[in-house]
Amino acid sequence: MMIKSINPATEMLNKEFETLTFAQSLGACKSAKAAFPEWRDLNIDTRLGYLKKFAEVLRSRKQEYARLITIEMGKPIKDSLVEIDRSADLCDLYVANAKGWLQDEAVRTEFHKSFVAFEPVGLVLEVMPWNFPFSQVMRCALPSLALGNVTVLKHSNCVPMCALAIEDVFRSAGLPDNVFKTIITDHAAIPKLIRSRFVDAVSLTGSFDAGRDVAKVAASSIKKCVLELGGSNPFVVLSDADIALAGKKAVETRMSSNGQSCSSSKRFIVVSEVAEEFTNKVVEATKALVVGDPLDPKTQIGPLANPQQLQKLEEQVRDAMAKGAKLLYGGSRIGQKGCFYQPTVLTGIKKNMKVAKEEVFGPVIPIMAVRGESEAIKLANNTDFGLGGSIWTRDVAKGEALARRIEAGTVCVNRGANSDSRMPFGGIKKSGIGREYSRYGLIEFANIKSVIVS
Repeated sequence: MMIKSINPATEMLNKEFETLTFAQSLGACKSAKAAFPEWRDLNIDTRLGYLKKFAEVLRSRKQEYARLITIEMGKPIKDSLVEIDRSADLCDLYVANAKGWLQDEAVRTEFHKSFVAFEPVGLVLEVMPWNFPFSQVMRCALPSLALGNVTVLKHSNCVPMCALAIEDVFRSAGLPDNVFKTIITDHAAIPKLIRSRFVDAVSLTGSFDAGRDVAKVAASSIKKCVLELGGSNPFVVLSDADIALAGKKAVETRMSSNGQSCSSSKRFIVVSEVAEEFTNKVVEATKALVVGDPLDPKTQIGPLANPQQLQKLEEQVRDAMAKGAKLLYGGSRIGQKGCFYQPTVLTGIKKNMKVAKEEVFGPVIPIMAVRGESEAIKLANNTDFGLGGSIWTRDVAKGEALARRIEAGTVCVNRGANSDSRMPFGGIKKSGIGREYSRYGLIEFANIKSVIVS
């Protein structure tokens, strides 16, 4: 089968690729598993040395890889450059801390010696999305490799050039053969690979449906899985918030990566007494956004990743309008070529609208007015998702107290709920299970072994 890498800004073909057969994909996993014992047994300083070199290669080719991201999935080049920086910075984090984080933990018992050891489990299969083609892969690959696991990447077929480029970075860093491998294959291969005797664990970032399917297969084989499945993250603005700041940050966090970020705010819940002021600030900032060629450094909003994403976003906005939402700005696609959609602001949002119930993956800001703090928190939690959230208030103590009431894996006060590699990241409810980043991400795919010496 052939897959095509398409530039979503121009609809021009980047390159075509022939997918691997299942036998070839399974062979790649077999080769990776065969490389595991030698990689596992390396001194951790040696493994981290390879990762340090990886970051150096990534930074040296930053412009090349950023351009690759932009022409495959459409985010503005300035965002792609940030993504490469974040990938290299994450590498630095694990190089600096992994050895200490993986030290045996002594436990006081009546025996001669008792301790907890953190050991690799084997081969981790990564099933990754197109929206952060480099950095999302790194969230799993870097800690897994530092721990001593090997990894095989099944990336989104929207970004095959990025997938192969990542493998090339590891190769250029001198990583031993087969310790990190990329396979370009169809989705039907994934469950069969998970069931195979070569794969020991799986990490997926994607839709709820994809995560549910992978979880079923992993569970049937009693294999560990980590799932990051997106969210409908609340952005709660209280009456005492700095409205100018909140309005500015609302647009910044929502429009990141053309509105196609799992961790960005999706539902804007505002106490009614400041709703008009907040909405005016949001509309003003939205109108100022520069939409256009994503390779132009001045561009702030590029195209959506593919026609399917564009069509789904149009349906969500049409649904809101049909159910009584008020369109303040935007609301339609741009031009005849490319997957461009206007930055859009909607008010009068009701709970039965798709923009309130579903994850909205595009540059749309739905604003919901509420009567007070209690209603705001109740509405924030009235969702099947639980990835992130943010609260805006000048009363930091109150913000912290309310943050504890938000049902999500990450809640920020006076900051967009974006991930921070120094902190664990992941969700609850239908936003997934497990954590990425920090020490918690490092030990997700560890055998946490108790050793007792009598």
